[in-house]
Amino acid sequence: MGTKANKHRGRNRYHGRGKKAGRGAGKRGGRGNAGINKHRVMTRIKYMPNHWGMHGFNRHPTLRTVYVTVNVSQLEEMAKGSDTINLTEMGIDKILGSGRINTALKVIVEEASARAVEKIEAAGGSIEGGDDDTWEEE
Repeated sequence: MGTKANKHRGRNRYHGRGKKAGRGAGKRGGRGNAGINKHRVMTRIKYMPNHWGMHGFNRHPTLRTVYVTVNVSQLEEMAKGSDTINLTEMGIDKILGSGRINTALKVIVEEASARAVEKIEAAGGSIEGGDDDTWEEE
């Protein structure tokens, strides 16, 4: 015990340290996120205004339509020298228009973006869809 503590011994219960000091993380108000709903609530409101509550939303998985997609740039590699490629047999639902294509390919797929159709037809190829050709302009 130090000299200061000896001087205070018997005179008060804190021995010169004050009420909170010397009791773990008392002086700084707790460790980590302790007290964010009590004594640190104003700090949380000021610096982290979106801390509480829900933000945004997610649709129920039964309502989502998630496509397995492929880009135009990947078609030549997938065709492996063939002039026809059936993406529905490969389990691909939709073709997107990112990248370039140089060879004329006949592509069989359920859905395609307008940009993908434009690029494939510009290269001399064609796209065949499922029952309804929804991507063609009318």
